[in-house]
Amino acid sequence: MSKSDAILTVRAAAQVALFIVAVPLLPMIISGDWGWWEAWTYLLSGLAAFAVSRALAARRHPDLLAERARFLTHKDTKRWDRVLAPLLALCSILILAVAGLDRFSRRTPTLSLGVELAALGGLLLGYAFSSWALIENGFFSGTVRIQTDRGQRVISSGPYRLVRHPGYAGGLLGYVATPLLLDSLWAFIPTLLLLVILVVRTALEDRTLQAELAGYAEYARRTRYRLLPGVW
Repeated sequence: MSKSDAILTVRAAAQVALFIVAVPLLPMIISGDWGWWEAWTYLLSGLAAFAVSRALAARRHPDLLAERARFLTHKDTKRWDRVLAPLLALCSILILAVAGLDRFSRRTPTLSLGVELAALGGLLLGYAFSSWALIENGFFSGTVRIQTDRGQRVISSGPYRLVRHPGYAGGLLGYVATPLLLDSLWAFIPTLLLLVILVVRTALEDRTLQAELAGYAEYARRTRYRLLPGVW
């Protein structure tokens, strides 16, 4: 293994440890409630979705995980995405932090088990739809850039037949479900901010692809909706 490959491996492992393990522990760390089954369900379902989706994506697109691990080093990432991508990450952390604080202070009335189970179903559906997009699209990078170095082309199969940005669509569903699963209405405040940023990022990315990626404008005419079929 070369030095650059070793650095890339260490960086990828650190990213996984931080965002897939440490951050989802925030609700329990902040609340001090280590018997919070909804928070454990959130953490374990995220871990499972991450492991399965990355394993399947790596089998189909061997270079995709390396592309995603390098997202901090890409020089051609769009300037606006250097702002929006960290804001999305920050808001996702805030959702979990606020849920933990809400649990600690007991300010939100307890939601019914039926609502929580429906939210879990929404979260899993969101994970599945985003994972399908990742597995289908070998150019599913961590930042918005035109991947001329990897021969990027339009992907119109799988979930891309339904909406133009299925990764974001699945994420949207998962983010909306999270406050309900974690029994925290206050967590909808950072969630709403995140959704605004997500819609703005989707619009800017779609505009970039139509202007700079050959064949995307024609694809956009065939697949009308960006995130929500029949809505937008």
